[in-house]
Amino acid sequence: MSSDRNEVRLGDIAKLVTKGTTPTTVGHAFRSSGVNFVKSESIGFDGRIDQSKFAFIDTDAHEALKRSQLCAGDLLFSMAGVYIGKTAVVSGDILPANTNQAVGIIRLDQSKANPRFIDYYIRNPSYNRFLNNLVSQSAQPNFNLAEIKGLPIVLPSLDLQLGICELLGCLDDRITLLRETNATLEAIAQALFKSWFVDFDPVRAKAEGFEPEGMDAATAALFPDSFEESELGLVPRGWMVRSLDSIANYLNGLAMQKFPPTDDGWLPVIKIAQLRKGNTVGADRAGRNIKTEYIIQNGDVLFSWSGSLEVVIWCGGEGALNQHLFKVTSKDFPKWFYYLWTRQHLTDFQQTAASKATTMGHIQRKHLTAAKVVVPPTEMLRSAGVLIEPLLERWLVNAEKAQTLTQLRDTLLPRLISGQLRLPEAEEMVEEVCA
Repeated sequence: MSSDRNEVRLGDIAKLVTKGTTPTTVGHAFRSSGVNFVKSESIGFDGRIDQSKFAFIDTDAHEALKRSQLCAGDLLFSMAGVYIGKTAVVSGDILPANTNQAVGIIRLDQSKANPRFIDYYIRNPSYNRFLNNLVSQSAQPNFNLAEIKGLPIVLPSLDLQLGICELLGCLDDRITLLRETNATLEAIAQALFKSWFVDFDPVRAKAEGFEPEGMDAATAALFPDSFEESELGLVPRGWMVRSLDSIANYLNGLAMQKFPPTDDGWLPVIKIAQLRKGNTVGADRAGRNIKTEYIIQNGDVLFSWSGSLEVVIWCGGEGALNQHLFKVTSKDFPKWFYYLWTRQHLTDFQQTAASKATTMGHIQRKHLTAAKVVVPPTEMLRSAGVLIEPLLERWLVNAEKAQTLTQLRDTLLPRLISGQLRLPEAEEMVEEVCA
């Protein structure tokens, strides 16, 4: 190993390694507002902290939980459950804040280690696989504080740590921008879809004697100017009410353990965990001897019908469709139509699943049949597609670009740490890809 790279234990470069505490242990309770309380689910797979998933405690509880009060620069480490091994660096904008017993708090000696560097190091897929292998050998799927302190880290010089963080941070900024752009694109598509096909705004405008806003005369002419009764209540005259499963095919995945990988090749198995992360890093493997319809490609619509119900346009590469996931397709309707209608019903599906008295809530096919959609005439679909399809096409291009940048980031880190790649060479590679 190079003289400017030393293998250390995480505890050797930390001033403090501890964990949080729930407010109930000191006689307090969660509140609807107050001091931020960071739970494991607030820590994203991408190293970001999702403030929308915070719980809250009052200031008295925060003072009583001094051990788990967070400081800017603290490294959070998810110690248990499906979120195990996720990390994030605490930023000053979420303070004051606290956390619970499932989250480790690593306060580094910043004269030795940069928190962002250690965050990148632990989140790297190769190290994350190492962590999951450690957990799989344990009777309990979690880390204790002693195990966190004992984690091995190959530590380059502080200058190189900072240089690596700056380079990878540039990639992260590009990835974040692409994802934010995609969030805007999807919000525009959903807003247009809801206005036209759920709230019927153009029809309501014409029924009241007004011209619909935001469209040319030819498009406005496609909308009727009145409603008619249906099983859903009033719908635009001439439009049909159908069940969700009549406009699309919801193909359930296979038990992939029945298709082990072979010498002829393999596919990563896409389960709910992969759907959440958006990639197949660390996924199980299955053989390629499955029917073509069970092979997933970028751009496919996937719907997890148990556990955490989610609907996504997949962009994590080729894979095998596992059970508990639907691959959604249609011979008769465009992708944007069945994707957005499935999303429209997602909240209801999630509520149905949450009401199940089981360990893993789910929906059944009868719920797809009970979910209704309103189908306009073909010309109306075509006109809407002219507006919505380019938004989703741009979304897919951006998502694939973000995946490319993510893979580059994750490939560069171990090569820079090992000395296989010098920082100037890596900077040239990043400039070439980002050009």
